[in-house]
Order: sequence, then structure tokens, then C-alpha cells
Amino acid sequence: MTATYRLQLHAGFTFADAEAVAPYLGDLGVSHLYLSPVLQAVPGSAHGYDVLDHTRVSAELGGRDGLVSLAETARQHGLGLVVDVVPNHMALVAPEHANAPLWDVLTHGRAAAHAHWFDVDWDALDQRLGLPVLWESLDDVLAKGDLRLGEENGQQVLRYHDHVFPVADGTWDGDARADVATVLERQHYRLAGWRDRDEVLNYRRFFDVDSLIAVRVEEEDVFEATHAVLLDLNHRGLVEGFRIDHPDGLADPEGYLRRLRSRVRPGTAIWVEKILEGDELLPDWACDGTTGYDATKAVTAALVDRATAPALSFAWEAAGGQPFLGDVIDASKRQVVADVLVPERRRLLRRAVEVLPKADPERLAEAVDELLVACSVYRAYVRPGEEVDELARQRMQDALETASAARPDLKAELQQLADTALRPIDESGRDFAVRLQQTWGPVMAKGIEDTAFYRWHRLVALNEVGGDPDLLEIAAPEQMHAWAIHQQQNWPLGMTTLSTHDTKRSEDVRARLLAVAGDAESWGRCSDAFSEAARAHDVDPPTAHLVWQTLAGVGELDDDRLTSYLTKAMRESKQRTSWLDSDPEYEARVLALAREANGPGRLGALVQTAIDHNAEAVRALVLGQKLLELTLPGVPDTYQGTELVDLSLVDPDNRRPVDYDDRRARLERLRDEPPRDLDDEKLLVTHRALSLRRELRSCFGDLGDHQPLAGTSRHLVGFIRGGEVATLVTRAPKRLEVTGGWADATVMLPEGLWRDELTGALYGGADNLLSDVFGTYPVALMQKLHLR
Repeated sequence: MTATYRLQLHAGFTFADAEAVAPYLGDLGVSHLYLSPVLQAVPGSAHGYDVLDHTRVSAELGGRDGLVSLAETARQHGLGLVVDVVPNHMALVAPEHANAPLWDVLTHGRAAAHAHWFDVDWDALDQRLGLPVLWESLDDVLAKGDLRLGEENGQQVLRYHDHVFPVADGTWDGDARADVATVLERQHYRLAGWRDRDEVLNYRRFFDVDSLIAVRVEEEDVFEATHAVLLDLNHRGLVEGFRIDHPDGLADPEGYLRRLRSRVRPGTAIWVEKILEGDELLPDWACDGTTGYDATKAVTAALVDRATAPALSFAWEAAGGQPFLGDVIDASKRQVVADVLVPERRRLLRRAVEVLPKADPERLAEAVDELLVACSVYRAYVRPGEEVDELARQRMQDALETASAARPDLKAELQQLADTALRPIDESGRDFAVRLQQTWGPVMAKGIEDTAFYRWHRLVALNEVGGDPDLLEIAAPEQMHAWAIHQQQNWPLGMTTLSTHDTKRSEDVRARLLAVAGDAESWGRCSDAFSEAARAHDVDPPTAHLVWQTLAGVGELDDDRLTSYLTKAMRESKQRTSWLDSDPEYEARVLALAREANGPGRLGALVQTAIDHNAEAVRALVLGQKLLELTLPGVPDTYQGTELVDLSLVDPDNRRPVDYDDRRARLERLRDEPPRDLDDEKLLVTHRALSLRRELRSCFGDLGDHQPLAGTSRHLVGFIRGGEVATLVTRAPKRLEVTGGWADATVMLPEGLWRDELTGALYGGADNLLSDVFGTYPVALMQKLHLR
């Protein structure tokens, strides 16, 4: 396996559509098509993570026959298949009978054959499953007569608009005049309005998404039932790798991966969607590495120009932005714990009270909150019943110390909770230990990525999944080299990536912003102008800081894309508006400012001038980060369409259709003609790097190595792979430009004759002028030649 290409499947892009682009992707140079989830999801799903039926390949995508046909066509073009797996949750949507295991539970309650499939706190709601799916309160729905008794497929049911709920045997005599409220009270579920979710919802969710109910794959029969189709496809040779979605949500990620590894064919690749924070390393799991967010951060660290950090910080604070990201993260996590993850918090507290019955419940509740807020990683990986390793113990100790520093008056309760998490002595304690860790992930994701990163806009290119906005002060190529050496030694098949379906901004949006960030003067002009315009529109300047960076990153947008993105960004910030309680007037003012700037007027011209003034820096960063990602240790993944310049924002913007006819024509033209534009150049870099990986597998595989390559300029980032391939890119390109260019700076390659695969130029091992090496492109991809 040398490289993957991610395809987002849905009714508008099916297995047949993927089959049609397989020849092009084979020519591009990848070895595997990397498919979003393929099992039967909610009809019309744009992503496939809302699985309804594990026993079927999605009919909308083309069914099993369509997947088999895709695998056969892919194989004809030298391609294998990798599939996304969703072990953590299933869809809970109308009509409820679409999810057969869930329907069984709704029908028969805790005694159902499938009751153990779902992570439900049955004791919290008098042995019933809470469903806060009504548009209004239950009393209002009953008063309006919107709940109706009836029959469907020979079974008695309750209907509510598109929702259909089973009526348990013996709870309704079939009398059409029966009191609905009385019948409802006899069911194994409890209906409630969506605003009552905090008191009623008693099942584990995917983060805060009520329509995704957690599945207990730690149970062997549940694992087998939910993975049977995928494992069959694997053992038949149709699927050669799996990407595991959100393993940190599982009760036992390590055990799950060990079981999966034991059930797949030898040689099957397994990657985990694991977000690593700070200096955190991937645990020693039975997998091949992460899906690549750590690689994204490493590449960014190599290219960010930290020299402009003071100017960018000054501009942000002058706009009224909070100086310290840590304070914003702490406040965001506290808000998420208090207002968003309330059912999870309540369930944790119930376990804590059971474990510590003598403790004051109110103080215990405050201690639980502090321990949740204090998490600095997605999970500590304490496994109840097994010896706690030193790293897991340290993660828990770090959280305890952070929480105790914030609330020294709760130190005793916090210590008791930490002791319970590390050494549970009964079933309630074990449940607390697991559930605390399962909740840390949502606190981190919702608190940081989906709240703080929508509030703190100093340089939004760094506000990325698994990213670190503080890189602005500390970024250096040495960080990337250290990461790469660790990757090669420990996870040589781990994915590397720059864009995914979950990234907040595409790689090229980030590149454009990093380019402008290297030009303090342009940055300051834009910031000042938008702060002034914000006050005229009665908009807070920090939000205007996001508006102008969005336009600088993406360029002029059509109104639907602009409105969709900024509405999402404002509501995710949960400050002046939110998804639950929106403020249309505030949102309208922000959108009015954005529309004024989204065009040829003064504000739009100012943003465009900043981009034009830094066009060469944009070019250097677009091509540089791509070449680094494609040649670093690991298996590079190209998100659909990003082999050309792609200016996309967070989903659903990054799921727009890809013009493969254009890409196919460009690739064909590049066989005989030089590139015409930056799109062509990025495609050339992608194609040549992927082709070289396929040709020289030993240099890039688990037997290769990564050797940093030094030159006489700090503006050079370079390395040698396997002694045979050299990657050279330009960092801090704007500062290089204003200080006079490469001048007499050189780079010494290992002894021998080297050919640049992008230009065909030849170089010796002696000192080579970087002005020559980068004479055509701001990057170089060199192969060592062996003359006979």
C-alpha cells in the first residue's frame, strides 16, 4: 500500500461513480480507494456515519453487487479498497423500525434480545429508554392529538409525524378511543420534547448528537453482528483496509482493535481516527497508525513563519480578541459540560454517588464537572480490571492536579473520584472509570474544536482538528523531523493527510492564510479595516476577524456558501447565537458585513490585494505542504479533489461535487505540456510524488528512513527518504522574498547524481545553489540516479 484517495459516497456519488473515476485515480498514482462508510445508512445521508443496518451494503450506493463491481474495476487499474468503519454508534431516526435492533428494544424493553446492544442507563428512567424526539413538550403534543394509535405491518404502533413507535403486547386493546397517554405510559420508552433532553435522554450518544445512539461492540456477539459483512468483504479480498471512526468513544478501544486484528486477513491495514493532543503519542494498539491529523500538525509546524507572531497577536488583541487561548478553552469546556453534555454529566454523577454514598452530592457534582473540564487529552486509557500503566496514571494525575488547582476546596472529592477511576472496586466504579474517559473525548471535541476554535481567531489556519494555534510562536521544521522519525520507527504505515471530511478548512485555504500571515503589513491593514467596518455594522470585531480571514482563505464566495458557513461558525461559538437559541438579528448583521466584503468594494479589494501581494508565498505553501505530506513517512491520503487547489470550508462545503473530467484532462495534458496554472502545478507535484512512491516502495515503506537535510538557509525544509529521494520545500516564503531571496544559499545532497522529477534538471552531490534548485518551482522532488 503506497497511497490512498478518499471518496465521499452518497446517493449523488455511488459505487458506479467511483468505478468511473478509478482509471484516472490509477493514473494519478494512488494504490487504494478510501471509501466513506458503505453499510446501509439513513436514506439520503450525505456521509454514511448514521448506519441503520449492519447486515447490508448500502442500497443507495449500489448494494453489494455495486461494491463488488467497484472492487473488480479498481483491481484492473492497480487499486485496492479501504473502507470506513463506524463501530461506536447507529442511527436513531424516524421511522424507528428502520433500525431493527433498536425496534426490538423499543418493543420489548430491557428484556429484548438486543437490549445489550445499546449503551442505555436503564436504572435512570424506571427501566425505560428516553426519547426526546418530540417538537414540543409531551403535554402539548398530546393536547394537539399529534400522537395517534394505529397499526403498521400487522403491529400496533404509535405515530408522531414521521416517527413510528411500537406498542408493546398487552398494553392496548385496539380500541380506537383508547387514551393515548395511558397507553404511552405502559411502553418501554418515554417520549419527551427535545428541550427536555437533559432530564430524559439516558443513552450514550455520539458527542451531542441525539440521533446517534451508542453501540456496545465490547460485547462479542454485538461485534460479530455489526462487523460480519465488512469482515466477509475483507476475507473475500474485496476490502484491504479499514479506517476506524472515533475509537475513543468505545468502552475498550484497545480490546476492540485487538479483536478486529484477530478477525481480519493477514496484511489488512487498520487506521484509527485518533486525535493526539500536545506531546501525546498513539498507544501501542493493534493498528497501523492514525488517520493523519498528527501529520497535518507536523507539516504546518515546518512551514509557519513565527516571526510575525507579535504582529498577528497585536492585531487580534486590538480587535478585542482574548489574549490567551487557554482561557478561552477553559470557558468553552465549562460551557459544554454545563449546557451541552448534560445527560452524560448526570450519568457520571449517578455512578459517582453510588461509589461514594457518604459524599455530599452537590460537592460531588462540582468535582465531576472539574474533572471533566481538566482533561487535556481525549482519553487516559485506563482499563478497569487491568494494571494501570504509568502513562495512563500520569494523564489522570494531570487532570486531578488541574482540577484541584481550579477548586482546591474540592480536593478531597476530586482525589476520591480519581482513585475510583484508577482503581475501581465494584461495578459502579468500573462504569464510572470507563464513562469518565468516554466523556473526555466529547468535552475535548465540543469544547475545543467546536467552540473555542470558533471563538479565537488570531490565525484561523491553525484552528484545526488535532491542531495547535500556539504553533504560531513555537513552530519549527525540527518539530516535523522529530515527528517523522518517530512515525518511521513506530508507525511506518500510518496515514498522512492535509484535508479530510472533518477538517475545518481545506489545506489550500490554510495555505493562503499562512501566506498572508507572513506579511504583517497586509494582515494589519485587513484587521484594522474590518474592525472599523464591524463597528459600523454593530458587529463585534473578533467575529469580523473571522470574516475577513474566511474571505482571504476562500476568495469570493457565492451567497449560499458564505451564509451557510458563517451561520454555522457563529452558532458553534455559542456566544451571541447558538443552534438551540439563535439570534437572527445578530446573525443578519454579521452576514451583512460579510456580503459587503464579499465582492469588489473597498473591503473586498483590500482582502484581494493581500492575496495578490502574496501570490508567490501562496504558491510556495500550497505546493510545499503537499509535497511534504506526500513524501513523509506513512501512507499519504489525498482527500477527494485536493490534487488541484481546493478552497473549501468545513462540511458540508467540503463535500461539493468534484470535476473529475477536468482533472483527467489536466493530467493527460501534463504528460506533454508544462503546467499552466497553480492547479496544474499542484496536480503535477501530486502525480510525480505518488508515482515515485509506487516506483520506489522500499524508500517509503517500513524499511525506509527519514534523514533531515540541512542547507545554509533557514528557509529550506528538506529530507532524504531511503537514501534515494530528496524532498526540498520553501518555508516562510514572504520573509525570504523581502530579505532578498536565496542569494548564495546552498544545499548539499548526498553524493551522486540527482534528478528533479518536476523539472528534469540534474544536480550533483556538491553544494547546489538554492536559487537554481527553486528556479522553476518553490519545491523540488529529487531522485538519485544509478548510472550503468
